[in-house]
Amino acid sequence: MPPYKEMYFHLFNAITDALEATAKGEYQTARRILIAALQWEEEQYIGFGENPDS
Repeated sequence: MPPYKEMYFHLFNAITDALEATAKGEYQTARRILIAALQWEEEQYIGFGENPDS
């Protein structure tokens, strides 16, 4: 089973950071944070099946 708990916490923290950046008017920073989180989540999910120890 993919590490959903870890993935959830990572995404939650990224969203929180993006919201804080948005509140400061740092929209490009917020965008970069969300894109990086999305890419990390995809790598975790896709790569899960590739690791025989998972």
